[in-house]
Amino acid sequence: MSKNIFRIYRNQNGKSRVQTYRFESKGPMVLDALMQIKSEMDPTLGFRRSCREGICGSCAMNIDGKNGLACLTPVQPKMSIYPLPHMKVMRDLIPDMRHFYQQYKEIKPWLVSNKKDFQTEHLQSMTDRKKLDGMYECILCACCTTSCPSYWWNGQEYLGPAVLMQAYRWIEDSRDVNTRQRLEQVDDAMKLYRCKSIMNCTNACPKGLNPAKAIGQLKKKIEGEI
Repeated sequence: MSKNIFRIYRNQNGKSRVQTYRFESKGPMVLDALMQIKSEMDPTLGFRRSCREGICGSCAMNIDGKNGLACLTPVQPKMSIYPLPHMKVMRDLIPDMRHFYQQYKEIKPWLVSNKKDFQTEHLQSMTDRKKLDGMYECILCACCTTSCPSYWWNGQEYLGPAVLMQAYRWIEDSRDVNTRQRLEQVDDAMKLYRCKSIMNCTNACPKGLNPAKAIGQLKKKIEGEI
């Protein structure tokens, strides 16, 4: 076991501080270390977790200056851990995600169909299915969105990288019949065009996806069809 020093952001009852923990990590990942601190040293430490496999996105946080998933980030001897940036902090490493999820809901992230018989399949060719690769894998961890300066300053109106990529995912889905309405909904100076393509979002994605590319393709789609 190696000796570790973790500097962790704490915020409880409106008071913020950075607390230092010195310990010997028993697990390989940052989430293992946080769970160890909570169970053995400080039960008041607050953070989110669930799957521990990089699937749920619950443990997204800012680790040594970069957004990522605690369950996929290896432990280092010295680490600084903060909540996702530019979000209201509910407690310690737990950001308030309500606005992010409300924006996601706004794009109607479900299949819109004119089928009356819901017992039959919505068939799709292999070519059309492949268009969704690199977008459907998004786990909505918000690492990309909270790494985007445009979202920091315009987050109330700008939808952000994760939500825009998911908007394009449904626009590109050949089974959906609401394509034009979806395009018109995001064709907005604030909702979409606050994106300046600086690529922070792509660099931050823990799943290796490319939100910036999806947003670029979305802009081209709008130019070609509206």
